[in-house]
Amino acid sequence: MDAVEIQANDSSARFSERDAEQIASELNLTSQQILNVIALLDEGNTVPFITRYRKERTGNLDEVQIRDIQKRVQFKRQIWERASTILRLIEAQQQLTPELKAEIEKADTLKRLEDLYRPYRPKRTSRAATARKHGFEPLANAIWVGDARIQNLTNAALQYTKAEDGARTTEDVLKGAADILVEKIGEDPDVREISRKIAWRSGKLTVNATKKAEESGQEYRDYFNYSEQVVKVPHHRTMALNRGEKAGALRVRFEWADDSACLSITRHLNLNGHRFHEFLTEVIYDALSRLIQPSLDREIRRELTEKAEKHAVSVFAQNLKNLLLQPPLQGQRILAIDPGLRTGCKLAVLDELGYCVANDLVYVTGSADKKEFARKKLAEVMTEHQCQLVAIGNGTACRETEEIITEMIEQDLPEARYLIVNEAGASIYSASPVAREEFPELDATIRGTISIGRRLQDPLSELVKIDPQHLGVGMYQHDVNSKRLKESLDEVIESCVNYVGVNLNTASASLLRHVSGMNQLIARRITEWREKHGSFQSRKQLLDVAGVGEATFTQAAGFLKIDQGSEPLDSTWIHPESYEQAYKVFEQLELPPDSLKTSAQDRASIIEKVGQIDKGGLSKNLKIGLPTLEDILEAIVRPRRDPRADLPGPIFKQGVLKLEQLTEGMELQGTVLNVVDFGAFVDVGLKDSALIHVSEMANHFIENPYQFVSVGDVITAWVLGVDLERRRVSLTLIRPGTDRQPKKAQRPKPAEKPAAAEAAKPATAPAQKTSSSGNNTGHQQNKPPHQKRKRSGKKVPPAKLTDEMKTGDQPLQGFDQLKALWNQKKK
Repeated sequence: MDAVEIQANDSSARFSERDAEQIASELNLTSQQILNVIALLDEGNTVPFITRYRKERTGNLDEVQIRDIQKRVQFKRQIWERASTILRLIEAQQQLTPELKAEIEKADTLKRLEDLYRPYRPKRTSRAATARKHGFEPLANAIWVGDARIQNLTNAALQYTKAEDGARTTEDVLKGAADILVEKIGEDPDVREISRKIAWRSGKLTVNATKKAEESGQEYRDYFNYSEQVVKVPHHRTMALNRGEKAGALRVRFEWADDSACLSITRHLNLNGHRFHEFLTEVIYDALSRLIQPSLDREIRRELTEKAEKHAVSVFAQNLKNLLLQPPLQGQRILAIDPGLRTGCKLAVLDELGYCVANDLVYVTGSADKKEFARKKLAEVMTEHQCQLVAIGNGTACRETEEIITEMIEQDLPEARYLIVNEAGASIYSASPVAREEFPELDATIRGTISIGRRLQDPLSELVKIDPQHLGVGMYQHDVNSKRLKESLDEVIESCVNYVGVNLNTASASLLRHVSGMNQLIARRITEWREKHGSFQSRKQLLDVAGVGEATFTQAAGFLKIDQGSEPLDSTWIHPESYEQAYKVFEQLELPPDSLKTSAQDRASIIEKVGQIDKGGLSKNLKIGLPTLEDILEAIVRPRRDPRADLPGPIFKQGVLKLEQLTEGMELQGTVLNVVDFGAFVDVGLKDSALIHVSEMANHFIENPYQFVSVGDVITAWVLGVDLERRRVSLTLIRPGTDRQPKKAQRPKPAEKPAAAEAAKPATAPAQKTSSSGNNTGHQQNKPPHQKRKRSGKKVPPAKLTDEMKTGDQPLQGFDQLKALWNQKKK
């Protein structure tokens, strides 16, 4: 990429240079890039607009980088806002000191802020508050500072044994003083940070089955006696444990090295030589068990869940993006079939623009005569409407329908082809207000059938009408935070729609609302304007639509294209604000604007001219930013480019592949349906999808399968194993005969759990609704997670301590001796 001069902007002064430098160092960017992106976002620009049309100011940052900056800035501002609130609350209590204020302003995480605020947070009546009410705080303070006047704690407590509400024992008094000190230690920010580090380092989750699990919840049986360190628990296992706990089948406990935490806290508070060391040690243990551990338990479980949800959302988002960006099949008539057994197969014939020109119903089951009638009827429909492509939904009776279509191709239409299409969410769409508005006169079943066919013609335009959660390309999508999932998926859809661009005269309101700067209301007004005035002839006419002002026009215009309009540049990615510069470029190339309409065969001379131009010199002469000039030249070379056209198209079939035909080592072509942590599910034309385990994707260790395969990828694989009884197929991407890397050289990977596999079942897998016993979970023949070996019943002898070690003249040689010394002192 050519060097880009980054233009400065002063409107981001609210975000300091120091703050920008911190983010810049984390992302390996310049602080000026960070400040410019912040300024652009604060001005109300959308991420797609900034990415494509403000490259000079961002230094050619891509969309991922800009969104990363946006999230970091939002997090930073969230910390500032919370710090401001905490300062105000503590100041209202008249307890804000200069030192505390400096600590709060310096805090760089929400955890640190909450730790600092904890002592001042309004709380319910506690044991410490009750002890203060009884007047035990002076004694607690005296014990804490090691007051030399106190020779014996019992005697010191005697003066507090009488009060208005009656006599108390010295034991009650000392217990009250201890409660005050427990709260003091438990709310100390530094103590909590020390405990937090030890908890993460030594903590583990121990899981057991509940009584309810014996009756229901056997899908979690591999977790009934399970333990694993918190730092090693993988994301999918966290989600499985949460689901099992929510179902009442599992009981999850957090355990950690509280002895180690006690030693570290004692050392931090300099209590080793304290006069009341033994008393304060018990206080520390009480603080750990009663205040700190429960809090850390919730915090660690919450953080594990947040990380797991974030990962699950990112998996869903990546798979969704790949699904939405599947290449369209334009200019083809299609026969769409929604398979069914009892209710029959619904048929819908779609023309080249996706309009339904005919619909019908056939039954593909029953006697040989009925099947023969169905085959002939399908052939008649295809011949009558000049169809050569069939899109079959992957629901119930999918394979029965496929067999009829195969016979029809063999006997009647040898030039025809068919494809199995994911119908996930089609039934939900068919009953939605969007579908009713689009096809008010059609039955819901026919609407769903039309959706199946349109997903082949233009996946993006059709799939944006459906809630992404119902598209079945994620993992645990129904268990994660719905708000976070929606925000992430909305970003993906916005990114895809603006990456591809939209035809202003044919796009639906469902598609238009995702265009940069638009919303549902404006999208609906645009479609209403089209119905009233006809097609848009230029982008400028957008300003005639109610609600579209200059700001909205600026954000949206470049992503909305008009073919055969009055302005040739309206069919390109060139933004209207750059039309003047674009025409100067045409003059330099000695090309008329109409050259944008020339056919691909006649563009050779244009490509040659553009290739010979001095971009740097032309950029300076015309005073155009180099990135903008490059975009203009790209639009001249490929004016109506659809970025999806560069991707491989779908695989069409003419015959049915049967499980019994598979042999080990057989080469197959297939389409990736879903990608999860442990591998990928692939449609190779069988009744159920096949599984490629992550260990079979390459002859070396792969940590992340998402970087190796994506949803929609057309791949070549080889049969690794076939289980005819359970109808399961395992595939490999490693060509037979390749020398395989020894197993010991591969990094071990925790096995998958049945619960994780169940959540990962691809809704795109063919015939997943059939009553067949085979399903995607069957591919996971993995071992249960590694469990620690049980210790033998033999008692470990205590560590030996010399007299010098006991007096401190000789250093200890291990934690076993330290523990032995500690136990002796406690006695």
